[in-house]
Amino acid sequence: MTDDTRDLAPAIITLPTDGSDFFPILDGVQTISMKSGLVTLHPGESVGEHSTGQHEEALVILEGTGEVEAEGMSRQRIEHGQMVYIPPKTRHNVFNSGDAPLRYIFVVARIP
Repeated sequence: MTDDTRDLAPAIITLPTDGSDFFPILDGVQTISMKSGLVTLHPGESVGEHSTGQHEEALVILEGTGEVEAEGMSRQRIEHGQMVYIPPKTRHNVFNSGDAPLRYIFVVARIP
């Protein structure tokens, strides 16, 4: 076992059902390179344009509909049951363009 994994252990994390707008799932302490969270955007909200720098990101859409805009890709509709991949160094934003909450999990991981 390497030093990177000596304190890691399998885990089960229960997601909140109280309607929280943000819940950190993995914060980088329990993993080697991953961070993740549960995001809820209300109608008309956006997460704000940002980049994950040297990290890649996956967005797993759990509920609702919205749009994602990213460098190299025009604004696209997203909905529950879809996954969005964002490469490293890519500015992007997520919008709730629907009439109900948009809930998704993001997972950010360091590139090797």
